[in-house]
Amino acid sequence: MNPFALLLLLFVGIPLVELYFLIEVGSQIGALPTIFLTVFTAVLGGALVRLQGFSTAMRVRAGMDRGEMPAIEMLEGVVLLLSGILLLLPGFFTDIVGFLCLVPPVRRAMIVWFLKRSGTLRPAPGAESQPPPETHRVIEGEYRRDDE
Repeated sequence: MNPFALLLLLFVGIPLVELYFLIEVGSQIGALPTIFLTVFTAVLGGALVRLQGFSTAMRVRAGMDRGEMPAIEMLEGVVLLLSGILLLLPGFFTDIVGFLCLVPPVRRAMIVWFLKRSGTLRPAPGAESQPPPETHRVIEGEYRRDDE
């Protein structure tokens, strides 16, 4: 996609959609309840992002303590940051997207989809040609040391 078109969509299209939804909801339930609902979703979203952010940070720390590289968890932290930004923006469309990013299975599926689409996450070499491993395969045998 053309970067200019993407920026145009972000800076013009999304605020127009937000304004449309705010006007429609305001005409249905009134101005003050709409403002309250907008502030409530921002506060609730901020609290949820904080809780999940701490949880993700603890998983990153645990993975690093085990000597692993917690790449997915670090990307989840980035998605949580974006989710927090979306939830703080006034509007219902960005709140829906922000709350969807707070659901852990949805967030992880989005990250894996993005990594596969970008070519970063690929199957291991030769993984496609190998048959699936058999379950409960036991090989019996005897051994002896020749150096004794």
